[in-house]
Amino acid sequence: MNNTHIKSFLKTLLIATITCSLSGCIYWIRAYQTYLQMNEFDQHFYTKTTDKFTLHFNDPILFSDDFISLANLYPTEEKSNADGKSWKYLFRKVDLKRQLIKPEVNFYSEINFNKEGKIIDWAFSSLFLQIAPPQFLDASLRSIGGASIDTEKKQLRANTELLEKIQADLPKKEMVITHLGPPLEIIDDHELEIYRYQFLLDTPHIDEGYEDNAFNEIKISFDKKSQKLSKMSGNFAGLKVSIDYRDFITVSSKETQ
Repeated sequence: MNNTHIKSFLKTLLIATITCSLSGCIYWIRAYQTYLQMNEFDQHFYTKTTDKFTLHFNDPILFSDDFISLANLYPTEEKSNADGKSWKYLFRKVDLKRQLIKPEVNFYSEINFNKEGKIIDWAFSSLFLQIAPPQFLDASLRSIGGASIDTEKKQLRANTELLEKIQADLPKKEMVITHLGPPLEIIDDHELEIYRYQFLLDTPHIDEGYEDNAFNEIKISFDKKSQKLSKMSGNFAGLKVSIDYRDFITVSSKETQ
């Protein structure tokens, strides 16, 4: 690339940045900077699993206001603490009419911010780990580094070929159903059975036009032969997740299914 092209590129980038700043979409720049950090995952992040799965940000960039702008979702509850503040997003299982199901089944996502208002931790409760086992969730996050970007849909498509495979067992359908309860629908899809669930975010406020953002449809796929978890997709507090667990396991693990 010659100097003329470099100057032209920098000029275009500068204009785009200024335009984005003036139009209030500077949060997309910080989101993109966070995405770039995923290329050096162990330098900028680490994960921890206890009774929940937590992603820790070593060099936080995103602010709490950025998260609201990106997800258009307000937390169920907000608490101040000595280190900053924490938000909790509580999702409750609902029926086809979006009415709460009894006995209640729920899971939550919790986000912690430092005193500057930057995201430092993002955690998912134990129920979430029934449909996204920790080892596979960690691998999925790592696969974001080098992912292709769909600018129109604002989604990332990870390249799982760049990752080391996991030698781990996947939970069976019986165990998952024990925690989630019966699905709203079972869809036959060749070698898979897809179990469909609906969850609704408990939130004090939803901006007009974004009501559907609080609604979350989760699809969980099981292999008919092995009865093991194969795929999961859903939207969790603005985080769109779609994991094909078969992409991450070793050949030997596949053969034991």
